[in-house]
Amino acid sequence: MKLLRNLVGGSGGLVSKNFMPHIHELIDFTVVAFIVFRNKVLMIHHKQLNMWLPIGGHIELSEDPEQALFREIKEETGLEKTDVEITGKKAPMEVRGKKHLFPPEYLDIHPIKDSHRHIGMIYFVQAKTDNIRLAGTEHHDIRWLTKNDLAAPEYSLQPDVRFYAQKALERFE
Repeated sequence: MKLLRNLVGGSGGLVSKNFMPHIHELIDFTVVAFIVFRNKVLMIHHKQLNMWLPIGGHIELSEDPEQALFREIKEETGLEKTDVEITGKKAPMEVRGKKHLFPPEYLDIHPIKDSHRHIGMIYFVQAKTDNIRLAGTEHHDIRWLTKNDLAAPEYSLQPDVRFYAQKALERFE
């Protein structure tokens, strides 16, 4: 699947060093959260890319995927860690020195530019509240979309974004 390549315009796309913080010149890791509340999935309208997208972003060097996921959710929606539940199961044990992480629902690798790729970790998340806020510096709008909204022309969702959003809705029906 080509989620982020589609989001930034394919190889040779819109991404520049100033736009996204790359931690390696060849490959970066990203998290994407399809957040569901009462049969609606949360989407943002990204200012720079001018399209409707799920919540997400780069995993920083000091983070594991779970930390990045919770940080992106808070930054982009205002939802706290206690406001959401991630699907997937962690290993049911404690081992000294290890942290067990939630596995992503889907995983892909996709080109951002000719010389740069992203490994995308796609998570499904259930919200305990619909009390969200707009991250006005990054997004034009934030909305809860219904299953019918996902196919509406005014949102022009990329096919893979629509697929993942529908799967997330199905997960929490």
